[in-house]
Amino acid sequence: MEHKKDFEKAVEKKMEGTIKKVVKVIAMIVLGGILFLLANYLLMRLWNWLMPDLFGVGTVTYWQALGIFVIAKLLFGFGGGGGGKSKSGSSHKKKVKSSNKCTSWRRDFDEWKHYDQFWKEEGEEAYKAYVEKIKNEDHDKSEEE
Repeated sequence: MEHKKDFEKAVEKKMEGTIKKVVKVIAMIVLGGILFLLANYLLMRLWNWLMPDLFGVGTVTYWQALGIFVIAKLLFGFGGGGGGKSKSGSSHKKKVKSSNKCTSWRRDFDEWKHYDQFWKEEGEEAYKAYVEKIKNEDHDKSEEE
């Protein structure tokens, strides 16, 4: 008897959850429809307020505004891309963690802050010595041939 009551309570809870989900889905569909119709009405009002004065075009009816709205959505997209997150909480694109991104390059770049000082102190002399070394190596190679 007690098992039967527990089973009935579990079924009632499951049905309550299912009914709540169905009501939420229906409410979202109705709310979405109302928002769509309101956006279409707003488009019609804005068109009739701005376009005749600015560009000299005629006014539109509600259904013509609906057509403009649909054409605009087809041409410019439905706004569903880019900002969404996947279940893991990150974007669908693979992100590189900043902790391991270009660490060797950053370390090398930090060493460049000494470049100007080196060039002032030793750079020109070091460069001339390097050029002399290359000339001597080329001279030695040409003598061997």
